[in-house]
Amino acid sequence: MSQSARTPGYIIDDREMPRFRVNREVMVAPDVFARERDHIFSTCWLYLGHESELRKPNDFRTRNVAGRPLIFFRDSRGQIRVWVNSCPHRGAILCREDKGNARFMTCFYHGWSFSNAGKLVSLPDDASYGPDFDRPGLAAPAQVDSYRGFVFVCFDPEAPDLRTYLAGATEFLDLVCDQSAVGMQVLEGTHEYSVNANWKLLTENSFDGYHAVTTHQRYFEMAVAARAGRDDTAARERAQGSSALLGQSRSADLGNGHAVTMGAPSTGSIFGRPLSEAGQTERNRRFAEFAETYGEAWVERMQGTRNLVIFPNLVVIDLVMGVVIRKIDPVAPDYMEVSAWHLAPPEEGAELHRQRLDNFLTFWGPGGLASPDDVEALETCQRSFAARRELPWSDISRGMNKDRPSGSDEWQMRTWWRRWNELVNSETLPDEPHDELDGVFAGRRADTSAAPVA
Repeated sequence: MSQSARTPGYIIDDREMPRFRVNREVMVAPDVFARERDHIFSTCWLYLGHESELRKPNDFRTRNVAGRPLIFFRDSRGQIRVWVNSCPHRGAILCREDKGNARFMTCFYHGWSFSNAGKLVSLPDDASYGPDFDRPGLAAPAQVDSYRGFVFVCFDPEAPDLRTYLAGATEFLDLVCDQSAVGMQVLEGTHEYSVNANWKLLTENSFDGYHAVTTHQRYFEMAVAARAGRDDTAARERAQGSSALLGQSRSADLGNGHAVTMGAPSTGSIFGRPLSEAGQTERNRRFAEFAETYGEAWVERMQGTRNLVIFPNLVVIDLVMGVVIRKIDPVAPDYMEVSAWHLAPPEEGAELHRQRLDNFLTFWGPGGLASPDDVEALETCQRSFAARRELPWSDISRGMNKDRPSGSDEWQMRTWWRRWNELVNSETLPDEPHDELDGVFAGRRADTSAAPVA
């Protein structure tokens, strides 16, 4: 991209003050949105789905990724396939169901039929095309790959391989995936919702520890009251301590725009209703078994919390009471669609599973105490950007002056924005140096001869 093609003045990264600001024009401008489509969503690896959503051969799901309709298939031989959901004849959507099980797909427009391996197997009045007609199969993204069950696509054939792209994010996916001996599974059901706001606002929000106690005050009041019983005084004291516990956290730049915030094991005590004695006993037993395989340091770290954003739009949040996978799909500069799934270990007992579901839905569910708060916050931001001429900048400077930024600081967001700026504006800003992770946050996975399960 030429110097003249740059979008001017959208990021101010002042290391002397220090201050980091983002021009609010990037949240509303159609030309910026178009550049994101071309320079981010057409070049980066993007999350499609989880292998466990396709339990049996011939299972499929239909998804939209970067505005493109796709079919996520497990073919008759059990191989994961991804096809563009468009008939190569005249372009009609080929598969019009959200999910199902099928060996063949027939286009309702003219009747062309394809196997789930992508081959054209029949078409009406075949003889009218002649014996030498080149019968087209289904199109596919340029690259498809997976890491521990997380399936990604990339529309750029020249992009680096998935493992290289994920960089340091693989370690944090391992911390999630190692919580099952047989492979974490996405539970049935999808939480789908829309937000009248720019997609980047939810990306920021997904690992913004600063907003937690103020925006989700009702949730924390409920959680601390449940742990304090009916003693209102004890509940208030625990609520006041929530901010201190959230401060026992760190953040990290994982490369390629990916970043994470993480909490020490003690931070888990402020999330969700307390487990029953039976549930806590099983949880302790499970972690003890994991420690025998992966080592105490890794499992102590596993018992903490983490909010991981894989650039540009995949969020994986593990807050002890559950793991959410969130895919953010930009539709317009001021509108996004969001899909979320619950990832869980299938082998856990019924009582622990019941309590996991209760805590998950209480926080992240459609009627929960977190998602509606966040939607309201983001939509008010978007409405206020109508006054961007009078107030053109958003500030993301918190923690620039610290050696050890916490999860309540904003280093993770600046990491994401610097990568955005590099791709959209062809301007590379220097990394922001901070202390290396240490203590519980640096626990390593013990070497094991067994290959990691998905």
